[in-house]
Amino acid sequence: MEPELFEEWMMTILVTVLIGFMAFIVWDLAKKSSAGRFGTIMLFGVLGLGVLAFVIKSAVIAYLEQHP
Repeated sequence: MEPELFEEWMMTILVTVLIGFMAFIVWDLAKKSSAGRFGTIMLFGVLGLGVLAFVIKSAVIAYLEQHP
């Protein structure tokens, strides 16, 4: 296996695991702080925007690599 392919796979897998772990942390934080429905939605909304930015960045990079 080429190092570049391995690095790409590991980044995708490990970032996915990190996002899942961050979601668990936010859920636990919302539960322990009694954030309520609105607070929990806001916490996950902010986390979701960060994840969305990462996905958009990856999509833009892939598009730019295909269309020089």
